[in-house]
Amino acid sequence: MTTKIYANAKLIEGFQILLDDNESHGYLVDLAPDLGTGLGASALEICVMSHAGCYATIFLLTAKKMRLSIKDLKVKLEAIKSDETGTISEETFDITVKTDAPQDRVDRALKLTVETCPVGILFEKAGVKATYKVTTSKE
Repeated sequence: MTTKIYANAKLIEGFQILLDDNESHGYLVDLAPDLGTGLGASALEICVMSHAGCYATIFLLTAKKMRLSIKDLKVKLEAIKSDETGTISEETFDITVKTDAPQDRVDRALKLTVETCPVGILFEKAGVKATYKVTTSKE
């Protein structure tokens, strides 16, 4: 099965570009004030945010399939843009999971998430080095 995903980009003014999914979701991207207005995140920043959001979503879906009760989840992602490559070269994830599930089951869900996250797969194929730091608590 294949799925088509649509995206449109329309110039608003200067470097402000309106992105939409051909349906009802739109996002303004812009450049920092030295070139743009800073009213929106850059497209590259949205790409990094998308990776964090995809990781969180896939982890929650995986946990649900494994019948793990997740009380809270936070994914903080720091990406490094290399001058050499002109794009993201490495990422560091700081993941906090609050659950009563056994640690080995949480570790399994985290491993499966890395293996199946669609945005993560794209980043991996692009040669981006990812590091994952996970903190699990039962509080």
